Amino acid sequence: METQITNRLELAAHFVNSTNSPIFLTGKAGTGKTTFLKSLAELTHKKFVVLAPTGIAALHAKGVTIHSQFLLPLGSFLPTREPEGNYGNNANFYTQFSLGRRHPLNLPRKKVLNSVELLIIDEVSMLRADILDAIDYRMRSVKQNFQEPFGGVQVLMIGDLFQLPPIVKDYEWQVLSKFYNSMHFFEAHALKQSGMVYIELDKIFRQKDDAFIKILNNLRDNKATEEDIRFLNRFYKTAEEIKTLEDTVIITTHNYKAEEQNRKELESLKGPSHFFEANIEKEFPENLFPLPKTLELKEGAQIMFIKNDSSGFGEYFNGKMAKINSIDGEKIKVLMAEEKIMYTLKRETWENKRYIVNEATKELEEDIIGTFEQFPVKLAWAVTVHKSQGLTFDKAIIDVGQAFAPGQVYVALSRLRGLDGLTLRTRIQTNAIYNDHEVVNFTESKLQQEALEDLLTVHQRKYVEKLLITTFGFDDIIRSITSFLKGFDSSMGFEDIEMQKAMPLLYEDIILEKENTLKFKRQLLGLMQEHDEKKLLDRLEKGSAYYSKLIESSLERLYNHLAEVERFTKTKKYIEGLSEIDLSLIKKLNEIKKITSLIPSIFHGLEFGMMAKISEDISKMRMDMIAKAKQRAVENPKFVSTKTGKKRKADGEPKIKLAKGETYEITYKLSEEGNSIEQIAFIRSMAESTIKGHLAKGIQEGKTSVFNHLSKELIEEIGEKIKKYDADFGVIRQEYPDKYDYGTLKMVAAHLGLLK
Repeated sequence: METQITNRLELAAHFVNSTNSPIFLTGKAGTGKTTFLKSLAELTHKKFVVLAPTGIAALHAKGVTIHSQFLLPLGSFLPTREPEGNYGNNANFYTQFSLGRRHPLNLPRKKVLNSVELLIIDEVSMLRADILDAIDYRMRSVKQNFQEPFGGVQVLMIGDLFQLPPIVKDYEWQVLSKFYNSMHFFEAHALKQSGMVYIELDKIFRQKDDAFIKILNNLRDNKATEEDIRFLNRFYKTAEEIKTLEDTVIITTHNYKAEEQNRKELESLKGPSHFFEANIEKEFPENLFPLPKTLELKEGAQIMFIKNDSSGFGEYFNGKMAKINSIDGEKIKVLMAEEKIMYTLKRETWENKRYIVNEATKELEEDIIGTFEQFPVKLAWAVTVHKSQGLTFDKAIIDVGQAFAPGQVYVALSRLRGLDGLTLRTRIQTNAIYNDHEVVNFTESKLQQEALEDLLTVHQRKYVEKLLITTFGFDDIIRSITSFLKGFDSSMGFEDIEMQKAMPLLYEDIILEKENTLKFKRQLLGLMQEHDEKKLLDRLEKGSAYYSKLIESSLERLYNHLAEVERFTKTKKYIEGLSEIDLSLIKKLNEIKKITSLIPSIFHGLEFGMMAKISEDISKMRMDMIAKAKQRAVENPKFVSTKTGKKRKADGEPKIKLAKGETYEITYKLSEEGNSIEQIAFIRSMAESTIKGHLAKGIQEGKTSVFNHLSKELIEEIGEKIKKYDADFGVIRQEYPDKYDYGTLKMVAAHLGLLK
């Protein structure tokens, strides 16, 4: 399907890429919000995570749930430092006080949130204000930035407030009403502080019928006229008339009504039921299941696809209707509605994911932790308004006579492409058409904001100033090193003075630059105020080159120290602390190198494509630095006397551990230096049998000689036995007990090329 981009969609992309302001991207059903979200990965240079309020919404958005990413407890968040006990004894409330203490973030999630520049929240109409404030508090804490909403991270919220509302129980509202006017996300304290840019997409792709679009708009804006209602009710059909309709789904208000209809229709079909089990791998909790674990189908059943075709051929889409023609084992043939084409179903896979920071590259990545595989269809004689959200139908029977939530009539009708596919099962009553007055008031107030083009210029300037200040500030690095030095005794029991001083010296190097960075930032901001773009970009180039070298030098020092520390036992926690510093240095290097491309792109409205290449180059440089540091550590002579056992360390202190294969090399070296097997075993504090095993491997690989340890006569004597008994050491040992040990037999067999 060809993607159409409207001016508003392009503007939205500019606001994401060249500003830091919170954005609410909204629009009527079918205006391209989902398309924009899917294409954002290619449109933005920012590191982002995709979040949603519910598991199913997260699956649709290909993201994760808010509660899982932020480890929020179930219940209501109160935006106050007070203990929740001040608001009653209900255990379902928590505050800033208890969130940080009783529900701390683990290290992997902290790393992810520290790496993020953009939070994307889909289906934001369902997000409660208190949960958004909990996100705000988490982000400020992680970023150690309590001055800016969300810790200075941009938030993009996508959704339609005229669709699914947030859910709050009466007992929760009794307490939450002390803090909020309503539970809609726009009442969050974080947004009151920051404000947000309101972008409403205005081009409708789903509907082409102007008369239908006009009525939908009136319903959405609480402006439906009696004439609109009379016009819609012309599409009412009796139960008898409805019986003759084919390939048509009923959209109804309540779950029980949809389930009753589907069960009744399925049971009326002749023929046996067929059951299909989902294939579930690893972590995929039941609350995320997009379909029942066991799918019951019959020949003749009316079904609906609940996923777009992942093959790329576009054979079906989310909401596409079909009828089961035949079932033969796993082979299910369906007749597609409209086209009347036969199609054989194939299973689709849904992924449960989490975000991680790759320890090797320090890049933000998606990690698939579980999958759910099933035929992507469900019974579809009826579906609820709630579950129809996001679907598109060519034909539908609308049953909203018992509408109980704001906007249900609008949501149900807006699923249709046009009036020619509309049938009303119940007439629409005027009292069923209402939308939340808080939402209507909020929307109308936002329509008074400045022109988006003017706002873009204002917010771009603020963003550039923020970039100049934060890019050339080392507070995050200083904070991570300070935290590390407080948490660990830098000597760590290391005997080597250089190792003891490595991190304090790295800290000093960064601190010494603090005054310079302050002067440099003042200079850049001055050029910004003077609108001297040429000089500003020139200073940026020079500053980026200078500070890149400083950070690269710090990284090289860090990796040298890390490679040496990795040679020791009992250093796991210490290494984790170094990893945090590594992450902050790599993040800073990315910022410094990107700014020389980023700011000209903002000034001139250019593409941001270079950013990915910069990250790739830094990742390659990092891997190269680490490899060289490890090689230097292996070759460093200062470790040799310790690892051969000549120096002993007290219990509890770090001891040398060897790189893979290195323990053999030490044995070969000692052998070539003329040490006997007994001497090598003593030096290395190992059993003689272990040393003989090492030597057998070295003899086989040509790295040492059997003649260093055995006489020519003994080798010939043992060689004859090995050949006679086809190198079966067990039989030789039985025939000549106590004469030949396994190690000696292996050494001779290796020399003869007969070691199995």
